[in-house]
Amino acid sequence: MITDTLKVFVAVAEQRNFSQAAKLLNLSQPGVSLHIRNLENELGAKLLHRSPKLVKLTEAGEILFGKAQQILGLYDEAKQDIHMLRDEVTGSLFMGASFTIGEYILPRVLADYAQQYPLVDVQVHISNSDNILQDIRAGRFHIGLVEGQVDAKDLQVTAFMKDEMVLIASPDHLLTASKSVDFNQLQDQVWVMRETGSGTRTYSDRLIQDGGLSIKRSFVFNSSQGVKEAVACGLGIALLSRWVVRKELGSGELSEIPIRGMKISRDLSLLQSKDEPAVMAVLKFIQTLNLNVQSLYADF
Repeated sequence: MITDTLKVFVAVAEQRNFSQAAKLLNLSQPGVSLHIRNLENELGAKLLHRSPKLVKLTEAGEILFGKAQQILGLYDEAKQDIHMLRDEVTGSLFMGASFTIGEYILPRVLADYAQQYPLVDVQVHISNSDNILQDIRAGRFHIGLVEGQVDAKDLQVTAFMKDEMVLIASPDHLLTASKSVDFNQLQDQVWVMRETGSGTRTYSDRLIQDGGLSIKRSFVFNSSQGVKEAVACGLGIALLSRWVVRKELGSGELSEIPIRGMKISRDLSLLQSKDEPAVMAVLKFIQTLNLNVQSLYADF
């Protein structure tokens, strides 16, 4: 195969020595020389300047060296992709997800994944973003799915989609009387919030702090469902992901309060260890997640 000959050429060029290249490839030195001679004959150009102590690339050799590395890289990628198509995907997939992702986005992605790869044992743990981050660092999960800004240089962090945050209230709340509100109308309101450590709570705190808002009173729940129910009952206002409240907004159980001149969005990110090699079940899940993103956006 031409790839075998290119591997020999690249090894000689990198080692700058026929003997070292032969040892590296587990070939005889005459075998290495034959590969190079056949390649030069095929291309009609001298590729190497040979001397007893050192081998140097000719101008033609320099051109082939760069292209050969690209060809071999693409060939290896193609082999891996073909093997992934051929091999059955089995094993386990342990993942952690924040509440917003785990309860409102992940189920539909997993339904698609489970249909394609029924032999994978999937286990999902739902918690707040800070807890998921620590669990990934501790090696408890293959991957984590969290919301908001992630400060984790020790991990591989990949944003996979955008999420819009919306301010909500019960339909009979005074703030819903207008199509939109000025920021100063949010002064001295009762807020319903997620617990500290939640990605959603981070954005509520930031909105209140950056706007210099005073709070009349606050209630804290450790689930988005609890926040929704409390707001629907008229307990106060809340900032939640549109994913969390889209059904209630559609049915009229909750009302959105647009803030003039402001749109709040955040990244939803995938976390992985930099040290652990990704198993096939993980690679296929990431592929399924990325393929589902466009259909997820289409829902809005």
